[in-house]
Amino acid sequence: MAGSVNKVILVGNLGADPVVRHTQDGKPIVSFGLATSETWRDKGSGERKEKTEWHNVVIFNDNLAKVAEQYLKKGSTVYIEGSLQTRKYTNKDGVEVRTTEVVLQNFRGELTMLGGRPGASDGASSGGDDFGASSPMERPRTSSPKQSFARDLDDEVPF
Repeated sequence: MAGSVNKVILVGNLGADPVVRHTQDGKPIVSFGLATSETWRDKGSGERKEKTEWHNVVIFNDNLAKVAEQYLKKGSTVYIEGSLQTRKYTNKDGVEVRTTEVVLQNFRGELTMLGGRPGASDGASSGGDDFGASSPMERPRTSSPKQSFARDLDDEVPF
């Protein structure tokens, strides 16, 4: 094998508000639990079943940490890309513990908020930004499709 890949992609919901800590030099480290669920219908009974997995996520990337600290709350839906890292430490009872985390490093990792601002209903946004607003494809059109298409054709094409 020429190389290896350590990449994790998850879409899930935060189980609690993110926890923000800072290193001695002031850099933020954000951690949270992320739940991913799968559902299926039991063939025998026909009842709906669900299985939830919990993932520990740690963000070392300064910019992503700021976004997570400012915008993420319990229940937020996020898309993340990171890598798996296992570390061991001694807990307060003196027991050595191993834990595996999804880590978003400084130059590797991605965090995308999905589903808009938590707690905002009917698309209402508090503040001057458009965070949580619908995408351009979902917004109602101000002109008829025929007018929009004709306007697009009027653009100058360089050939």
